[in-house]
Amino acid sequence: MLAIERRREILAKLSVDGKVIVSELSRDFGVTEETIRRDLERLDREGLVSKTYGGAVSKQNSALDLPYNIREGVNVEQKHGIADKIATLVRDGDRIMLDSSSTALYVLKKIKDKKNLTVITNSVKILIELADKADWTVLSTGGQLKRGALSLTGSSAEKMISSYHVDLAICSCKGLDMELGVTDSNENDRLIKEAMFASAERRILALDGDKFDRKSFVKVCDFSDIDCIVTDREPSEKWLSFCNEKGIEAIY
Repeated sequence: MLAIERRREILAKLSVDGKVIVSELSRDFGVTEETIRRDLERLDREGLVSKTYGGAVSKQNSALDLPYNIREGVNVEQKHGIADKIATLVRDGDRIMLDSSSTALYVLKKIKDKKNLTVITNSVKILIELADKADWTVLSTGGQLKRGALSLTGSSAEKMISSYHVDLAICSCKGLDMELGVTDSNENDRLIKEAMFASAERRILALDGDKFDRKSFVKVCDFSDIDCIVTDREPSEKWLSFCNEKGIEAIY
């Protein structure tokens, strides 16, 4: 395993457990404790973790977004599974909106065999991915570049999104809480997702199972604003009952 892949896996573990132990990581990855300490020091310098005696704790909080190049390589298997399910919901000729989440890029790759799609996105990565897709209509939201996230945000992006009506909006989030609703880590992304959902006939929320029962910094929308939740594994009975009560289709 390459060092960058190992560090991505460490971040993925931190996102779930909130902390890691050097000795446990050394055993899990089959490398020396000194190698793990160097990984944690690197992540600490990049502002992604807080190194502690014998390990590290997560710095993922309301004020921090992992860079796109890190997010793209975390929970890859889960994202493939989610993207496979969403691909079955997209039909030839559909007009869709995709946010700038790493999950949305996986979805996009799974639907590239569809014909005559119209895609509206604020994701720079998706725009690059579709640069040679001659039979699709691809629209950029425009807006201010959020460099680490490779996304376009701001009032001009929101205005552009609000001027269209599409068949599907596909967005991700950082947390899902029965009382608070759908949440994300910052206001700029919230406004984009909110605008996309408001412009769509069918609103799909894509998230891995670890996001259930989590609260992030800012509320995106209520459950009444989404039609379908697609996740990588079966939610708890409590969540399945909740979705049924709210009229939300749960796909996993």
